[in-house]
Amino acid sequence: MTSSALGSTTVWLALVFALGGAVNEAFGLTRRRSVSPRVLAGLTLLAVFAAVVVMQVALVRHDFSLAYVASNNATFTPLIYSMTGMWSALEGSILLWALLLVVFLTVMVWRYRHEATDDVVRWATLVYYLVVAFFVGLMAGPANPFVANPNAAMSQGAGPNALLQNNPLVAAHPPFLYGGFVGFTVPFVFAIAMLITGRVDERWPVRLRQWTVLAWGVLSVGIVLGAWWSYQVLGWGGFWGWDPVENAALLPWLTGTAYVHSIIVQDRRGLFRVWNVSLAIATFALTVLGTFFTRSGVLESVHAFSSSTLGPLLIGFFGLTIGGGAILVAWRGDRLRSPVGIDAGLSREGLFVANNVLFVGFAIVVLVGTAFPLLYEAINGGQVTVGAPYFAAVTAPVAVVLLALMAVAPVAGWRRSGLDIMWQRVRTTMWISLAVVAVVWLAGLRRPGVVMAYFLAAAAGGSALRGLRGSLRAAIQRGEPLWRGLLGPSAGGMVVHLGVVILALGIVTSTTMSTKQEVALASGQSTIVAGERITFLGMRDVRDELRTATELVVRVNGSGPLYPAITTFTGREGQVVGTPAISSNFWRDVYLTFDAVGGNGTASGAQVANDLPAGSVVLGVTVEPLLSWLWIGGLVIGGGSILSFSRRRGDAT
Repeated sequence: MTSSALGSTTVWLALVFALGGAVNEAFGLTRRRSVSPRVLAGLTLLAVFAAVVVMQVALVRHDFSLAYVASNNATFTPLIYSMTGMWSALEGSILLWALLLVVFLTVMVWRYRHEATDDVVRWATLVYYLVVAFFVGLMAGPANPFVANPNAAMSQGAGPNALLQNNPLVAAHPPFLYGGFVGFTVPFVFAIAMLITGRVDERWPVRLRQWTVLAWGVLSVGIVLGAWWSYQVLGWGGFWGWDPVENAALLPWLTGTAYVHSIIVQDRRGLFRVWNVSLAIATFALTVLGTFFTRSGVLESVHAFSSSTLGPLLIGFFGLTIGGGAILVAWRGDRLRSPVGIDAGLSREGLFVANNVLFVGFAIVVLVGTAFPLLYEAINGGQVTVGAPYFAAVTAPVAVVLLALMAVAPVAGWRRSGLDIMWQRVRTTMWISLAVVAVVWLAGLRRPGVVMAYFLAAAAGGSALRGLRGSLRAAIQRGEPLWRGLLGPSAGGMVVHLGVVILALGIVTSTTMSTKQEVALASGQSTIVAGERITFLGMRDVRDELRTATELVVRVNGSGPLYPAITTFTGREGQVVGTPAISSNFWRDVYLTFDAVGGNGTASGAQVANDLPAGSVVLGVTVEPLLSWLWIGGLVIGGGSILSFSRRRGDAT
């Protein structure tokens, strides 16, 4: 059997099993005899996994009998980029999405195996099977990754896009990002199930907190990895450009962050029932909308896939999700109302309301800025762009308010908090924050925005450390090992806050205090940029089966050497990309790009500077202080999410 026939068979089997799972749960809801959902979930996972194996074998063996392999792989493609080729284009990315979706389904039905006959679990499982059937159905129809290649005998393969074969982060960023997206399916299906059954006053939302934290943490790491990939590959020295597809990943993260916080209030006070169900539905819907932005071809983006026929199907699925969810919320509105209210604005639940308004409001701003060009083109027929200044104008005040809430909310009491009590809890932190401001001022960082960011970040970090101290003390009082005090949502959440503080300081400092210059250097010549000595030692040509590159040999402060380059990748009609080089440490990054060559332009693909002598080059130098703190903060956020997901023995689930 050919790879095309074998792969298509596995996809159709997965679709049959997914639809069979939905029918099976429907029979169970009518109290008829039904098969265990674990059986059909396992069969669906087996079929999708088999499809992945077929694709991976075809990619690794360069089996060009598949059109997808011929378009995204080549005989000269290294092993790691052959494997990552599965998610480097539209059809393969849907296959990865389906795999992760079915993995979550299998874990979910196994986790609730002892409650499989509960109507909430049955409805949730039924809806999940339908979601799986939709995405697998895309592969059985317009996004089939196993289409046969009629010219297989003549092909050596086009190879992946150049930007997807020069950095190993491509192996981690999409799986983490998709894993975060897919993880929000579990809270969504349970929200739908609670609304259908009318059992909206039970503790299911609280029990689902682990799933939400898991999805949020994985998505957070995926977004940070994407920023890191962008920084290392695209050659512009930045990590976030408010690209439409970047925004599409940010949207569910914003609403998911609001949901993670507001579910705590429902646990403690029974509030936010309508809000939490709506957030669960909206977050999942935004993952579908992000899929539409990325895979329909309606947006121009370095991250987007080419034009496809999936647009109407995805936007229709998005509309069904939002419309159906809104109808169910309206239907169960009376049961969703909380019997209690917020006693005071200056209380933890009151501050959480402000937190939710902040995140959801910012999500609306990002959504409007991302979707407006599409709406404008649909109505007026013209094209318009919404650039980074629009988003940056809103981001700065949002960040300030967010850090302020992070400083105050963890020390606020439930129901109400007097100002005198609040001051006693934050007094030490405030004095330390002022000391930090004094140190920053004496160090020469005197921009008001930077000083304010350091003050608020120190205050937020102090509140997080205070919360961690309480968790560790509680572990000691229980007679547990100290490390057990770090487990659970309270301590894990404070670790996440510390990660956000570190990340925020990295972003603020690197973006406001960076120095960017273009310098013209002859071989052996040096220059100073922002206190960093840059020495150009010469050029060299590098050629192998994968690429041809002209590299500059550069030292930074005598260390190195580093090799910024102009690289031409084999295949895809010889794609030419700039390849930056980075000298990084805990305190600063020096980001180098090969911008131009002097004389007659002997470096292939490089811009020519005719006013410079032959052998000289124009080197782009960007010095960014504390940029590595962004990646460190992302790592801490991921670690905090794992701690939040973990449970101490005896905790409720």
